[in-house]
Amino acid sequence: MFGKSIVKRIDWFSILIYVALVLIGWLNIYSSTFTENDASIFNLTTLHGKQLFFFGASIIAIIIIMGLEANFYERFSSLMYVIAIVLLLGLFVFGKTIAGATSWYNLGFFNLQPSEFAKVATALALAKYLSDIQTDIKRRKDQFYALGIILLPAILIIPQPDPGSALVFFALIFVIFREGLPLYYLTISLLTILVFIATLMFGTIWIVIFLGLLIVLFFLLKKKSFKVPVFPLLGIITVTILFSLSVNFVFNNVFEQRHRDRFSLWLRLEKDPKKLEQIRKTIGYNTYQSEKAIESGGFFGKGFLEGTRTKGDFVPEQHTDYIFSTVGEEWGFMGTATVILLFTSLFLRLVYLAERQKNPFSRMYGYGVISILLIHYFINIGMVIGVLPTIGIPLPFFSYGGSGLLFFTILLFIFLKLDSNRLKEGI
Repeated sequence: MFGKSIVKRIDWFSILIYVALVLIGWLNIYSSTFTENDASIFNLTTLHGKQLFFFGASIIAIIIIMGLEANFYERFSSLMYVIAIVLLLGLFVFGKTIAGATSWYNLGFFNLQPSEFAKVATALALAKYLSDIQTDIKRRKDQFYALGIILLPAILIIPQPDPGSALVFFALIFVIFREGLPLYYLTISLLTILVFIATLMFGTIWIVIFLGLLIVLFFLLKKKSFKVPVFPLLGIITVTILFSLSVNFVFNNVFEQRHRDRFSLWLRLEKDPKKLEQIRKTIGYNTYQSEKAIESGGFFGKGFLEGTRTKGDFVPEQHTDYIFSTVGEEWGFMGTATVILLFTSLFLRLVYLAERQKNPFSRMYGYGVISILLIHYFINIGMVIGVLPTIGIPLPFFSYGGSGLLFFTILLFIFLKLDSNRLKEGI
C-alpha cells in the first residue's frame, strides 16, 4: 500500500476540489430528498444515506488505486475493456430495467450500471492503443481502430435504450484530435451538425440559397491566379443539399414524437405560442420546473432545506439529473457560481496535469478523463437551464447514483495516480 511518498506526490488541489464537489452534491441530495422521517444522515434506506455509503466505498477505491503500481492500468487496460464489453452484452440477458432502460445489474443492496465502468475502461483502452509506438493516427487504418474502440461500447448502450450514456463515449474523439487526427474530421462533424439544425429551423430551400450566395461571393472575391476546384466544390454542395433533404425525412419518419417535441422545444420550431407552451409543460416539464426553481432562488437563494419547489417535488428526478436546480433554488446565484467555479477549476487543473505528462499513455488517458467529465458537465448544466434538449446525463460527483460516484472517482483517481508516478520517476 502507499505511504508518505505518494502523499507528497499526489495532486492535492484536484483532491480538494473533488471532495468539495462530492460534499456539496451530497448536501443537495439530502435537501432534495429530505423528509422528517428520514432526517438521519446514516440511514442507509434513504437516498442520501446510500450516497454517503458510496462515498465511503469511493474512498476505499481510492486507497486501492493509489496502492497499485501505475503501470498496472496500462498493462491491463485491454483486459478491462474486454470485461466492460462482456458486462454490456450481459445486460441483454441479465439486465434489470429501470425507468424503461435495461442498464443495470441487480446486486441486491444496489444496482450496478456497467456503462459507467465502460467509460473508464474505454478511456484506458484508447490511451493504450494511441500510445503504442507503432500507431500513427494519421493512417486511415489506425483512425478506424481508434474510432472502433469508442464506437463499440456506444453501440451496445444505445439499444438499452440509453442514448445519453452512449453520447458520452463520442467525447473521447477529442483525445484522438489532441494526438493528431486531422482537423477536417472535426470540421465535417461540426458542419454536419450545423446543417442539421439549420435545416430544421429554416428548411432546405434556405440552405440552397445560402450555398448559392456563398458560391457567388467566393467567385467575386477570388484572385485570378487562384484556380477554383470546381468538381470537388460541386460535390460538397451536392452532398450538403442531399443531407439537408434527408434531415426532414429522418425527423418526420424516423424520430419518435417525443424526440420531435424535444427538438421543437429546444429550437423553438413550433410557431404557435400556445402549442409551444403546451410542449414546455409536457415533454419539457422537467426543464420548465427546473428553470422556475433556479429563477426563484435569486441571488442568495432561499436557504438550506428551504426550497419550496424542492420541498413540493415540482422537479422530477431532482436528486439525479436535475440536482443543479436544487443548488439554484436554495443557494441562489452565489451557489451556482461556486459550483461552476469548482468544475472550471478542476478542468483547468486536469488540462495542466495532462500537458505535463511525459508518458504518452498518461497524457492520453488524462485527456480522456477531461473529455468524459466535461461532456457530462456541459450537457447536464445546459439541460437543466434549458439551453440543451433533455438528455439523461448526471452531473459528475454531484448527482445521486452509486455507480456514477464510484466510477467517476475511479476515472479521476487513476489519472491522479499516473500523475503522481510522473513525479516519482522524476520526469
